[in-house]
Amino acid sequence: MTQNLTQSAMDGRANSYAPYSRFKVGAAIKGGSGKIYTGCNVENASFSLTVCAERNAVFQAIAAGEEFLRTMAVVGGADDDEALTKPCIPCGACLQVLAEFCPPDFPILLADGVHMLCEFLPKRFGSFDAEEEN
Repeated sequence: MTQNLTQSAMDGRANSYAPYSRFKVGAAIKGGSGKIYTGCNVENASFSLTVCAERNAVFQAIAAGEEFLRTMAVVGGADDDEALTKPCIPCGACLQVLAEFCPPDFPILLADGVHMLCEFLPKRFGSFDAEEEN
């Protein structure tokens, strides 16, 4: 399963638009339905308008009607070898988007293994916080 998700992330990475950083990122997220949604980073000359691969994948899943997200794979680097051997940790904005839709123990597959969302974003806030209080 993890190999399929990583390959889907690599497929997404192939569509990356990164003329400024030359750092191509791909992400694949598995929804509760079992379907895999991919995303890639899309850069813009106005850097704040750039969108990360992870958010693209999450938004694809949500737009398709997924209500539960199971796991995500992220790959990134200047070339395929780097993308498959060096972990590409999601940025803070992507982690916060994941926190909106995923529990703290949401698994994120990187080149060095599986990590939980709470490892990267221990002080999260979002919809799951409200649910835990009730």
